[in-house]
Amino acid sequence: RRAGGRTMVERASKFVLVVAGSVCFMLILYQYAGPGLSLGAPGGRAPPDDLDLFPTPDPHYEKKYYFPVRELERSLRFDMKGDDVIVFLHIQKTGGTTFGRHLVQNVRLEVPCDCRPGQKKCTCYRPNRRETWLFSRFSTGWSCGLHADWTELTNCVPGVLDRRDSAALRTPRKFYYITLLRDPVSRYLSEWRHVQRGATWKTSLHMCDGRTPTPEELPPCYEGTDWSGCTLQEFMDCPYNLANNRQVRMLADLSLVGCYNLSFIPEGKRAQLLLESAKKNLRGMAFFGLTEFQRKTQYLFERTFNLKFIRPFMQYNSTRAGGVEVDEDTIRRIEELNDLDMQLYDYAKDLFQQRYQYKRQLERREQRLRSREERLLHRAKEALPREDADEPGRVPTEDYMSHIIEKW
Repeated sequence: RRAGGRTMVERASKFVLVVAGSVCFMLILYQYAGPGLSLGAPGGRAPPDDLDLFPTPDPHYEKKYYFPVRELERSLRFDMKGDDVIVFLHIQKTGGTTFGRHLVQNVRLEVPCDCRPGQKKCTCYRPNRRETWLFSRFSTGWSCGLHADWTELTNCVPGVLDRRDSAALRTPRKFYYITLLRDPVSRYLSEWRHVQRGATWKTSLHMCDGRTPTPEELPPCYEGTDWSGCTLQEFMDCPYNLANNRQVRMLADLSLVGCYNLSFIPEGKRAQLLLESAKKNLRGMAFFGLTEFQRKTQYLFERTFNLKFIRPFMQYNSTRAGGVEVDEDTIRRIEELNDLDMQLYDYAKDLFQQRYQYKRQLERREQRLRSREERLLHRAKEALPREDADEPGRVPTEDYMSHIIEKW
């Protein structure tokens, strides 16, 4: 009995060892093979929200914010022959003039924009009727005011286009807002140099809640016709300078904070509301680009709207702002004055990079699938039995088949 008992114990021990070994083997196998498997989805494909967007780390980019796939996916069905309109929100000194020219002169279109020498505006009609598909400085002019912001454009554009194209009132239009952002310090210095040369933008309307700001709400920073010759220190010292946090102000819904009435809500709460509104509107835009990444901007625009540019974008690193020599204390002062823009740009840069990575990831995946299908198709053709065409009578010819049919 004792011998029999030992035998049973030994068998049980061996069984436990075999089971434990199998479990360990399966765990090791899953560790190596598991990451390549797509589990829990039909067809072996992982659900979109679980995509690994960064399989190969980019040494020049560090992910900071989490964005769901719906914020990264920007493949739109822009219908130029329908009622869709691209609206370009042009922020000062972000490279918007160059980008605006790309839109009217460099897009491969069925009916190109008509840009004539000596005229500031081009005619950009749809291929099937005389209606514009583009609302921008170089197509419709400053129809909503000089450098109109998000608050102005969203309230103004529909009415302007209704008056221009009265025949288009049969169906509502779909507006796709786009813009460009730029590093806040570079943009600020570029605006100072522009103002120093005599620019004012004093014809801007700044419409909000149906009215323009009063002189008390928006005092001027200078006396006389312009601010030409101002020093950088003078430019920074004006508390009413709209160059401060310009990008946040132009992208936010100003009606949330009482427009230009600074006493409407406390300063801290106002700043936070403006920043969050600007982020929200930026996310909701069909497209935005970054001045510092021209080729990536071109890449994302083309794949967002399914439009192609004729010539590639050029990256100009030697700008007027780049030629300004400022010390570290001045840079820190500019960053403080543009703290909201600094936060917005950091957020926008991360979203921009993630959208770019996402598009590249999808394209690489589609290319791998196409290559795999082509290889499988090629192997399938090679596996088919080959008829020996040299043997007479093996393959019926057309004449032979015709002869049979005629006999029937």
